[in-house]
Amino acid sequence: MPRIAEVRTPAEPSSPEQRARHLRILGAAARIGADRGLERVQMHEVAKAAGVAIATLYRYFPSKTHLFTAVLAEQIDRFSESLRRPEPAACPEDAVADVLVQASRQLLRRPALAAAMLQSASTANPSVVADAARVEDTSRDIILRTLAVDEPTPMDVTLVRLLVQCWYGVLQSGLNGRLPIPQMESDLRIACRLLLAGRSNA
Repeated sequence: MPRIAEVRTPAEPSSPEQRARHLRILGAAARIGADRGLERVQMHEVAKAAGVAIATLYRYFPSKTHLFTAVLAEQIDRFSESLRRPEPAACPEDAVADVLVQASRQLLRRPALAAAMLQSASTANPSVVADAARVEDTSRDIILRTLAVDEPTPMDVTLVRLLVQCWYGVLQSGLNGRLPIPQMESDLRIACRLLLAGRSNA
């Protein structure tokens, strides 16, 4: 009978040693998820690969949904840190499209892992899985920063939220084989032009 995770607040790493252990778990999950996909990942194998006790793994990540949403959050954080502000002369909508295409290509390098992360994040309740909100917040901040919108209006936030939802849907279609990669990227560029045309600094 599969383990049913308790509904509780996951622990947060509070020391350098705990942070290192936390990152080892995320790295092990990413490697195993890239090889097997979400359904075939076993939590005890992740714990063994990370060199931690199974109780430690469940203390940080009560379920695979928690675990792979956290993997996605960590990857988006790293992607965000690697980005530079676009040149002022660049078309903002096209700059955002370039960023989303770049992020998509990185995710699709490991399609089984990308599917595991997107499936987990899409089903995660942010009130229970804190990293789900972190994924949304960081994605929004990346787009607003690329647009050079420093003080977003409620409409700006709504447009960006719709774009992020569209991005996830287009990614899922690419992963499912419904869209070839060139069409997926073309759709993203069209979505950026349509959805971002009404932003406050257009």
